[in-house]
Amino acid sequence: MKVGKLIINVYANDISLPISDALVLVNGDGYHKHYQTDISGKIYIDDLPAPDKEYSMYPQTEVKPYSTYKLSVTKPGFVPVTINNVEILDGQTSIQNVYMPYATDQFMKEEIINLPEHNLWGDYPAKIPEDPIKTPEDLRVLPKVIIPEYVIVHDGIPSNATATNYYVSFPDYIKNVASGEIYATWPRETIKANVHAICSFTMNRIFTEWYTSRGYNFTITSSPAYDQSYAPNRTIYQTISDIVDEIFWYYIKLPNVVQPFFAQYNDGIKTNNPGWLSQWGSKDLGERGYTALEILKYYYTNTLTLERAEEIIGLPFSFPGYNLKLDSCGEAVQKMQNEINKINGNYPGIPKIIPSDGKFEQNTKNSVEIFQRVFDLPVTGIVDFATWYKISYIFVAVSKMIAGVAG
Repeated sequence: MKVGKLIINVYANDISLPISDALVLVNGDGYHKHYQTDISGKIYIDDLPAPDKEYSMYPQTEVKPYSTYKLSVTKPGFVPVTINNVEILDGQTSIQNVYMPYATDQFMKEEIINLPEHNLWGDYPAKIPEDPIKTPEDLRVLPKVIIPEYVIVHDGIPSNATATNYYVSFPDYIKNVASGEIYATWPRETIKANVHAICSFTMNRIFTEWYTSRGYNFTITSSPAYDQSYAPNRTIYQTISDIVDEIFWYYIKLPNVVQPFFAQYNDGIKTNNPGWLSQWGSKDLGERGYTALEILKYYYTNTLTLERAEEIIGLPFSFPGYNLKLDSCGEAVQKMQNEINKINGNYPGIPKIIPSDGKFEQNTKNSVEIFQRVFDLPVTGIVDFATWYKISYIFVAVSKMIAGVAG
């Protein structure tokens, strides 16, 4: 039997506060089991039946390459939440976050979330082509290429004034889009190429202030016809999540052009526009040994380069430029220790680091490993780029939640 794994994270409204002892019923494909979240709001499941991964390695319309499950989550004091169509791929770990609203009325109804089909399986409108180079008369530009703390995603077409705006951290937005655009079973370099394209597309919208300069109050839409397909509460794949954490601040650009390249892409089967990245084609190139940059150059232009955003806005400290590990010491270590100690207030399963003296010793390594496990990062005990920024994002979220309660 082919199986995939699932990590369930249950939070109160947002990631700043996990919910322990929540009851979760998992249903689907002959599967029916009850689980309970741990002190960090997590559940690990490693035996969910799924179709053979070979179905995800070539375009076809006969067998859906992933299985889907229903999660029913309950906890006294919170509105019950049901999520339908949680995706599971053979040999892959899926991550499903569940956000439970506080129950302010004993008669509040269950919240039901129906996740959409994966973009490569479902039927979605094709992207409306745009000029990849935005001319000065089209836009208002920022002074430099930056990554904002949050992307404001308008859940509909631009003209739909009633659509909800979601505030999503930049890495989480990229993970959401990528998990819905490509399969996590594909070659690593293929996934990287597609993530670079998604990041570059998004950074172009940010840099050119494409929507805000036109009077809208959002960064980008969830409509695949105008932008990229974002789905609230989408199932995220661990493989894709790890790659995004490693490379989310990189983008592609053309020589002598400041703005990030507007990297349009399509599946390469139902739609195959010249000069656009082909998702299925990029899978084939990855299998042939192409690197991510070689894949991007193959579809766009050979003159493309990979660049890095100059700044990530909204976070207290920038990555020091080197990994923190056993025997490291100094100000960067102490800042990281203080942030983990603050996070401990909401995540007591992550031990406080005492003393927080700027010395990276075994107690610090232990806390870092538990932090990495709680937030679905590779467990190494080393604070690399991905772990540093995840600590920063969670620290900011927890601090804002505490400030809101105090206010």
